[in-house]
Amino acid sequence: MNHRSNLNPLHTSLSFSSAAYPSPSSKMTSKSFRHSMQIYAIYGMDEWQTLLFLLFHAVVFSFLSALLLLYFTPFSVLLHSYIFPSLPAPFSRFIAGFLGSLTAISAVCLYFASANIFHSAVSLHWDMAQRMLASVTDWSTVRTALDVGCGRGILLNSVALMLKKQGSSGRVVGLDRRRKTTLATLRTAAIEGVQEYVTCREGDPRRLPFSDSYFDVVVSGVYLHTVGKEYGHRSAAAAAERGKVLGEVVRVLKPGGVGVVWDLVCVPEYVERLRELRMEEIRVSERVTAYMVSSQIVSFRKPREGTVGVEALDWRGSIC
Repeated sequence: MNHRSNLNPLHTSLSFSSAAYPSPSSKMTSKSFRHSMQIYAIYGMDEWQTLLFLLFHAVVFSFLSALLLLYFTPFSVLLHSYIFPSLPAPFSRFIAGFLGSLTAISAVCLYFASANIFHSAVSLHWDMAQRMLASVTDWSTVRTALDVGCGRGILLNSVALMLKKQGSSGRVVGLDRRRKTTLATLRTAAIEGVQEYVTCREGDPRRLPFSDSYFDVVVSGVYLHTVGKEYGHRSAAAAAERGKVLGEVVRVLKPGGVGVVWDLVCVPEYVERLRELRMEEIRVSERVTAYMVSSQIVSFRKPREGTVGVEALDWRGSIC
């Protein structure tokens, strides 16, 4: 029997809509700015090594550009005397000016990259989490939710806060590969006052430790692109590993359940996989710059037809 023939082609339609994902800037007020500062205080950031690396080099390049500006004439003479003695003096001045401009531009770019990473790590992450929550039309019916790659818990706690707001008795499970991270996540949940709604587990997203059709909602924020990076980010093997995670997400979703993924660069790849898995209501947000690259949210619904689980299993096995 051909299971695909039983599925309505409209179920796999793809739409690009910004209406379903309100813009992060649409509600920016002084109150939300103060709240952002509170978010930084609670969650900190995982990318602090990268931030310090960029800031260190930004300061170094700023110092070099200032030296070249202050000692432009002596440096030009030095270039002309020892490096380019056979060339006209204006050429040495041009080289000195070019090097000074290059170091100054490099410093500006490094400061900009540092600011973008600092913003993306927490403030933008929180804003995008709120947009992801808007993809689920009725949280009052949600009893079980999963956050794949929960990190410090920004998205996880956002889900928990939504459950608390709805007066739900449901719970959200955060999955991460590192036990140290899950312990830190539980601490942030306690600070947010949602510890009774949150459970954390250590595990591999390519083999989720949950039974089939267990969760009403599965979310993931800026995580899936890290799966399979040991094979090279753009390699077919890495794409296959990310495909396994999507297959697992579909497997643990209940029929009619909703999946929402925010990630960098790879979202078009996820859309193709979700089409192969015959998901319904696939929606993709507009592009948002995060960590200096393009990011998007993709949401989908698992069909209620029982044949989808078979197709998902067949597809998962074909890439192993």
